[in-house]
Amino acid sequence: MAGKVEARRAQLRITLIDVAEKRIASDGLHALKARDVAKEAGCALGAIYTHFEDMQALTMAVNGRTFRRLGAEVTNAVKDKSPEDPHSSLIIMSHAYLRFAADNTALWRALFDLEMSTDGPVPDWYLQELSAVFSLIATPLSEIYPDKTRPALDLSVRTLFSAVHGIVLLGLEKRISAVPLAEIETMISELLADIGR
Repeated sequence: MAGKVEARRAQLRITLIDVAEKRIASDGLHALKARDVAKEAGCALGAIYTHFEDMQALTMAVNGRTFRRLGAEVTNAVKDKSPEDPHSSLIIMSHAYLRFAADNTALWRALFDLEMSTDGPVPDWYLQELSAVFSLIATPLSEIYPDKTRPALDLSVRTLFSAVHGIVLLGLEKRISAVPLAEIETMISELLADIGR
């Protein structure tokens, strides 16, 4: 009997994440409301809080999935193209990042719109998901900069990620300082082609 109860609890947790993910994908993070999630999941409002400390924790569970999907898409893009040099790898990964962001904009935005910082309590598993994405960048970057110390390489990874992310964000928001979406790949390629040269 206890096994069935635990299975139902585990399934409800998955259902809550599924519903939250669907709502964020369709309406954005700002529209995620506990009552709506509970209603669609077919549970009492309080059931959410038996599985998640608060709505931020539920959003983080969705973001964990998004990080994994993003990482898989970037990894598969590199595998499919078999790049010959680290610069090509970075360009391919960045283009995959752009495609993921364009195809999943609301979920992608939720990764960065969630109000939290490393100064506050961030679960280890969440930081590990983020680190997994950064490690994809670190591999080709370490080939470009073989003499960098680990802390210096980590800073370069974050710098490069921030630069590409900024281009993608401005492009997708169609800000005046951005280039048209069709030219974002070219802009990213120009940025990455000369790194370390």
